[in-house]
Amino acid sequence: MKKMGLRLFVLLSFALSSISISGEEKKTLTVKGSDTMVILVQKWTETFPDKSLQFQVTGGGSGTGIAALINGTTDICASSRPLKPQEIQQLKEKYNSNGVEIKVAIDGLSVYVNKKNPLTKLTIEEIRKIFTGKVTNWKELGGEDHKIVLYSRENNSGTYEYFKDHVLEKQDFDASVQHMVGTAALVNAISKDKWGIGYGGAAYASGVKDLAVAVNANEKAELPTETNILTNKYPISRYLYFYLREVPKDQTKKFVDWVIGKDGQKVVKDVGYFPLKKK
Repeated sequence: MKKMGLRLFVLLSFALSSISISGEEKKTLTVKGSDTMVILVQKWTETFPDKSLQFQVTGGGSGTGIAALINGTTDICASSRPLKPQEIQQLKEKYNSNGVEIKVAIDGLSVYVNKKNPLTKLTIEEIRKIFTGKVTNWKELGGEDHKIVLYSRENNSGTYEYFKDHVLEKQDFDASVQHMVGTAALVNAISKDKWGIGYGGAAYASGVKDLAVAVNANEKAELPTETNILTNKYPISRYLYFYLREVPKDQTKKFVDWVIGKDGQKVVKDVGYFPLKKK
């Protein structure tokens, strides 16, 4: 009987221990989407003070994140572009919700060239002509006599879509463009290619040179600095977003509120993006 009692005590103790451990399990919040935002989201999740919340952060592109939001495989979609009408409709049909849009940062879309490239500035029209194949040699822009090598993001990228819509005016990219999986890969390629040119988030401009950009030949070309972007002097900038299926609550709300608050916006600046304008 004593052995039986001891055995029951041990089993009961193990069960209570298991319940205690189970009760301490941390909630995991998944954030998927924009490759442009990956380094920012990772920094947010590392810095977020509430350590009872764990995170799973993956990229893949804004389109991939939006698809995951629609099919229910991510809690938060990080996107460098707004939702399209058909995506909102899909959310409405599946969840009876238009989705919740939260602006979390501002990004200047940089145009990068190799550091050895003597060019320092371009107009929006010149950039459009370069990426649509109407200008193919650097000498046409006052540079050296060599063919321009084009680098772009893939078409599931929000950066790709923004650039095509707002810079190329919805024209197709030239067939010679090399599509890169992420902005880091694109920047790495240009850093090794004297004749390369590409575009992407301002925070990625390491080992390459940002070009100053002008709206037209009569306007001053500006670099994608914080002052120029927040005062709208730099002509290629955009919001970065979180999208959710419903209004955030509990720990998710706590995280989102922290991201758009003072401490979260300090992280934005530290990483190299630009904080939301103060109201």
